[in-house]
Order: sequence, then C-alpha cells, then structure tokens
Amino acid sequence: MEPLVCTIKRNTNISLSFSFLFKVKQIFIEYFGDLEQESIKDNFILIYELLDEIMDFGYPQITETTILQEYITQESYKLKQGAPRPPAAVTNAVSWRSEGIKYRKNELFMDIIESINFLVNTRGSVVHSEILGQILINCCLSGMPEVSLCFNDNALFNQNPIKANVVDFEDIKFHSSVRLSRFENERVISFIPPDKEFELMSYRVTNHVRPYIVVEAALQKYSHSRMEITTRVKGQFKERITATDVVIIIPVPSDASSPRFSTMKGSVEWAPADSAIIWSMNSIKGGKEFVMKAHLGLPSVDAEEPEAKPPIRVKFKIQYLAASGLQIKYVRIIEKGNYEATSWVRCLTKSGDFQIRI
Repeated sequence: MEPLVCTIKRNTNISLSFSFLFKVKQIFIEYFGDLEQESIKDNFILIYELLDEIMDFGYPQITETTILQEYITQESYKLKQGAPRPPAAVTNAVSWRSEGIKYRKNELFMDIIESINFLVNTRGSVVHSEILGQILINCCLSGMPEVSLCFNDNALFNQNPIKANVVDFEDIKFHSSVRLSRFENERVISFIPPDKEFELMSYRVTNHVRPYIVVEAALQKYSHSRMEITTRVKGQFKERITATDVVIIIPVPSDASSPRFSTMKGSVEWAPADSAIIWSMNSIKGGKEFVMKAHLGLPSVDAEEPEAKPPIRVKFKIQYLAASGLQIKYVRIIEKGNYEATSWVRCLTKSGDFQIRI
C-alpha cells in the first residue's frame, strides 16, 4: 500500500488533513481498485482530474465518489460528444446528493456492525477491551428526503433521566451530511442521505465490554514425548441467541507432530505451516459449553530456549445483536408530498482482535 502525504505552508487543522487523506484514499480505491504503485502510474491522468475537483486552493471540496463518477470517468475520452456537464449537485448546497433520484419503492437499510477487541492475559485478567462500531446505510429513497434518528445515547438520557439502557460513546465520527449543531443540542442525528451505500457514523465503546465467547485451554505434558491440550468454549449470552462461524485458533509448538483430535462439536484441522490447531463450529447457542482434546507428539529432546507462546485467537459472528447495547429509538423520513418510506435496521456483532494468552 502506497503512503499518502500532504504538504502545507502554514499551521493547519491536523485532523482535517488526516480525514482528507483517508477520503482521498477511499476515492482512489473506488475508482481503480487496489491502491498500489502500478495502479497509480496507470491512472495518473485520472488522479490529476480527481485532485482538481476534490480540492481547491487548499480546501476540500467534492469528496463524494457517487457525485464525482457522474462527470469524471475512466472512459470519458471515448465519448463522441463534448465533455460531460457537471451534475447540479456540484453547485447545490447538498453536494453529496443529485436531484431527481427516483425509486419504485422507498427503503432505507441500516446496518449496525460492531467488532469486539479483547485481550486476556495468562492469569485470566482482561488487559484490553473495546467495541469499534459503525452504522452503514444503503439509501434507496426518492427525491431529497431528510432522515432523523435517535439512539440510547448516555448524554441524552443524562439530561432526561429515565430507566433505560444507555451507552457511553467515544470518538464519534459522522458523515459530512450530518447536522452537527442539532446533534449537539438535541442528540438527534439529522441528515439528507447520499444515494446508495455510505457510512453514517463510527464510534468506540470501552465500558461494560463482554467477551461473549469464553475459551479456556489447559496444557498437559507427558514426559518429553507427547502433550495434550484440552480446550473449552462457552457462549456467554442468552439461550435464544446463536453465534455462527466460530473459529478457535490454538497455537502449538512448531516441532509438534502426529496429531489426534476428539471433539464434542465441529471439526478440527491441523495446520502445521502455522503451528496451530483450528477448531471450527458452524454455531454455538447461548449457555452451551463444548470441549475439544488434542494429542500431539513432541521430540524427545527439549529445545535450548522455550518458544514464545502466541495467544489463542477467536473468531465469531452474532446476528441481531449489538454488543454495545446500542438501540435505534426511532427513524423518521420526511419529504414533500404523499411520501411513504420504510426503514430496516439490522445488527451484527463480530470478533475483531480477540486474543487469549495461555
């Protein structure tokens, strides 16, 4: 991946600079795929055109790919007529959405995706835990609608104390279409959405983070010729909830051999190239516990220096659950005329950097 660098002549907002660089990277990837040295050389003319539109006199301008793609295309030189006219959105107050968008059925799809980062030391104590979340939207709405939504934000309910599950959000980052003043005053996210898919917001939660999947491993060595690893996994969530695509990667010594496995559920794979055992299960229901035993051969002579022990890595997905406890209280879609629209909300919790030291 090629690094991005910007040069400045005076002090500026460093957060704005980083945000702009990440946006430029996203635009380039959406235009010509992987951002590699070869792709930059092959598309340098296109890059000049894009930079001319997304920045003017050192200030970010149009950064929505859907708008840029309406008049800057890789095959524009093939057009027989004159150069395409810029869309009206370029000069509108709402530069991220074109006018005249029409759909037969007005629908707004909202996905709440949260990744759990967890690190447990050899004594079983939690060293690091956090939830990184994002709200993704696929907008299939006609016209120029305004969308408002509210969730169980702790800052909101501190002003109006009621008995409710609230969430402390940190490092909130919004899409440029969100009216920040209304969020600060009313804790309501109000915006005119771009067409199709975009990220509405991202956030971080560090309090009350649960592991959901608990893994314990016990290692027993017999003389110097073999070892046994007993691994237990348990779903720490309600019985009606199911974790899917569960994968537990258990490290073993690099000189281990002759593996034999026995398990109550799923399948076990020996990965000698990675010095690991991969225990896979299609699903685990809440409150259920399963055991896997692995018998491995060892060389008769101990190594002079013991190997460093990599952590156990855990992967999983839980549909219809937001680990942070985030709940969308309401979604309102307002547009002129007899306008009917439907909103859909889905949740997904998955493992991020989930490690357990042994």
